[in-house]
Amino acid sequence: MMNTDTSPTERYLTVPELAELLRIKERKVYDLAASGAVPCSKVTGKLLFPEQAVRRWLERGQTGSAQGHAARPAVFLGSHDPLLDWALRQSECGIATFFDGSQDGLDRFAAREGVAAGLHMFDADAGAWNVAAVEAAVSGVSAVLLGFAKRRRGLVVKPGLETQISGVADLVGRTMTPRQPGAGTRTLFDHLLREADILPDTIGLRPVARSEADAVLDVATGASDATFGLEALAAQHHLGFVPLIEENFDLLVSRRAYFEPPMQRFIAFLRSDGFASHAAALRGYDVSEAGSVRWNG
Repeated sequence: MMNTDTSPTERYLTVPELAELLRIKERKVYDLAASGAVPCSKVTGKLLFPEQAVRRWLERGQTGSAQGHAARPAVFLGSHDPLLDWALRQSECGIATFFDGSQDGLDRFAAREGVAAGLHMFDADAGAWNVAAVEAAVSGVSAVLLGFAKRRRGLVVKPGLETQISGVADLVGRTMTPRQPGAGTRTLFDHLLREADILPDTIGLRPVARSEADAVLDVATGASDATFGLEALAAQHHLGFVPLIEENFDLLVSRRAYFEPPMQRFIAFLRSDGFASHAAALRGYDVSEAGSVRWNG
């Protein structure tokens, strides 16, 4: 079974530990988690709370802070996507990147650590993407959620294994490279495991990969039989692909930053023939709604 402490600096609080930190009853912790008010990750039915994100959440609730008037740094946060990464560079918008998962990006965006965040966060109850998580995390923040792409996601496997693997149940007894807790990919994969009634410890989980590219590279080098990844990266590395789901990858953007030249340059590039042509050359992307508004804060 995988250790949730995935790096020396990353620590997850249990329900009792968070209750002690906040000086509230454990039942109230469950209420906060259910409402989406506090950053959390559910692993095999157990609630875990990323300590750094929780502390940022607490800081946002402090009064007397002048941070609301400070300009956001020109950094794109959130989930790694190869097409987004390429578009930011190709547009020459000058926005830097720090990609470490959807939940991390959402937490950092709420803490004003960047101008935008890429998200693919699935609400299993509503069967919808991103809006519920955004409304819970940045209610009252001046921001907009823009469409970027629909992406085909599934099991990226060693060549030939696609004839033996048709779903997550076929991963039992095989090695698989997961993403870190809090990444949209990991949350969705855990959901699929629960739906299939598969226990994670029946799969040989390797150390987590902190980007889409790193996860697929583990399969390409033969270190892992499979990962839950993007069709575009499977094709790039000539690997097998078993499609499982189409997801919405959206961009949460500060309204103030939206109207500034760097973001305007990037948004304009999303409407260009060059962007559409490059997306078409990749497998598994539909960018027909890139730049469309999905939610207004």
